[in-house]
Amino acid sequence: MAGGGFSKLPNGSVVVAITLTGPADGAGPGSPVRVLVHAANRARALTRLRNLGLRAVYLRGNAEPPTPDEVTAVLHHPDGLLWRARPEKAQELWHPIRTLLAPSVPVQQN
Repeated sequence: MAGGGFSKLPNGSVVVAITLTGPADGAGPGSPVRVLVHAANRARALTRLRNLGLRAVYLRGNAEPPTPDEVTAVLHHPDGLLWRARPEKAQELWHPIRTLLAPSVPVQQN
């Protein structure tokens, strides 16, 4: 993991941002992705990720806290879990976490 951090919101909840290695596509190691989680506290945010199968997720320090744009994005998403490839591209939108974790299905040609 390259880094991560958190921001505490006025209502007491937190937004955690973590940089993870994305899934490999068969051509080598995966590229880094930025994952955002909104939860009641840091421990619950990490538990949400671990419950999705990301078992080795830890937050050490606050080196890369979420930006205000990242906080806004995760607060406006119904699931409160988003990801985007890194480095962030201005034209790339945030994706729901299920698209990152879903196995890719090969397209059958007739």
